[in-house]
Amino acid sequence: NRHLSCTVGDLQTKIDGLEKTNSKLQEELSAATDRICSLQEEQQQLREQNELIRERSEKSVEITKQDTKVELETYKQTRQGLDEMYSDVWKQLKEEKKVRLELEKELELQIGMKTEMEIAMKLLEKDTHEKQDTLVALRQQLEEVKAINLQMFHKVQSAESSLQQKDEAIASFEGKTTQVMSSMKQMEERLQQAERARQGAEERSYKLQQELSGRVSALQLQLSQLRDQCSGLEKELKSEKEQRQTLQRELQHEKDTSCLLQTELQQVEGLKKELRELQDEKAELRKVCEEQEQALQEMGLHLSQSKLKMEDIKEVNKALKGHTWLKDDEATHCKQCEKDFSISRRKHHCRNCGHIFCNTCSSNELALPSYPKPVRVCDSCHTLLLQRCSSTAS
Repeated sequence: NRHLSCTVGDLQTKIDGLEKTNSKLQEELSAATDRICSLQEEQQQLREQNELIRERSEKSVEITKQDTKVELETYKQTRQGLDEMYSDVWKQLKEEKKVRLELEKELELQIGMKTEMEIAMKLLEKDTHEKQDTLVALRQQLEEVKAINLQMFHKVQSAESSLQQKDEAIASFEGKTTQVMSSMKQMEERLQQAERARQGAEERSYKLQQELSGRVSALQLQLSQLRDQCSGLEKELKSEKEQRQTLQRELQHEKDTSCLLQTELQQVEGLKKELRELQDEKAELRKVCEEQEQALQEMGLHLSQSKLKMEDIKEVNKALKGHTWLKDDEATHCKQCEKDFSISRRKHHCRNCGHIFCNTCSSNELALPSYPKPVRVCDSCHTLLLQRCSSTAS
C-alpha cells in the first residue's frame, strides 16, 4: 500500500510536471506559430520591398545607362570638335609664329640696312667735310695764286721769260681749278643723291615701322583671342571632367545600392533558412507533443488503475493503522541517537511511525499514502520504505 501510494505520488508529480511541460510546449507552440506568421508576413513585406527596390534599381540603372550613353556621345562629339578646334588653333599659332619670325627677320634686315645707311651717311658727311676743307684750301691757294699773278703781272715787264712760264703755270692752274670745280659739282650732286636716298630710306623705315607695329598689334589681338579661346576650352574641359566625375559618383552610389540589395537578399535567404529550421523545429515539437499525448493517455490509464489499487490499499491501511503519535511532553531525548532535546536541538515527528527524533535523524522526506506531498521521515522508516518500493518495483 505504501509503495503504491509512493508510486501514485510520483505519478501525480510526473503528471503535474507533464501538464506544466505540455502547457509550456503549447505556449511555445503558439508563440512559435505567431512568430512564424509574423516572419512570413515580414518575408512577404521584404519580398515586396525587394521587388520594388529591384524595379527601382533596374529603372534607375537603365535611365543612368541611357543618360551616360547620351552624355558619352555628346562628350565624344564635343571632344572631337574641341580637338579639331585645338588643331586648327595650333596650326594658326604655328603659322602666326612663322609669320612673326619672318617679320622679325625683315625687321632685323631693315634695322641692319638702316644702320648701314647711317654709317654711309656718316662717311658721306666726313667726305663732304674733307672736300669742303680741300675747297677752302684750294680757294686759299687761288687767292694766293691771284696774288702771285698780280705780282707776276707787275713783274711781266721785267721778265718775258718769267711771264711765259707764269702763263703756262696759270694755264695749268686754271686747268686744275676747272678740274676741281667739276669734281666739286660732282660731289655736290652725289651729296644731293645721298640726301634723297637718305630721305627715301627714312620714309621706307617709317612706313615699315608703322606696318610692323600694325602687324604686331594685330598679332597681339589674335594671340589674346586665341588665349581667350584656350581658356574657354579649358573651362569647358573642366566642366566636362566635373560632369564625368559626378557620373562616376552616381554609378558608384548605384553600385553601393546594388551591394546593399544583394546583402538584403542574402539576409532574406538567411531568414528563409531560419524559417525552414523553425518549421523543422515545429515538426519535431509536434512529434514530441504527439508522443507526450500518447504518454499522457497511457498515464491516464495507469492512473485509473492506480486509483482502483489505492482504494484497495486504503481499505488495507485502515486495518493496518496501529502506530501511535507520541506527544511532545512524552519524549525527552531522540529515539535513534538518544541525545537530549534542547533549544538548539528541536523535536520532530516522523510522519510514518509517529515517534519523535532530532533534525539530523529525521532529515529525509518521502511521499506517503496519507499525505499527498513529501513529508518528514526518520532514517529507519526511510530505508524501510525505499526497500519496500524497490521490492514492489522489481
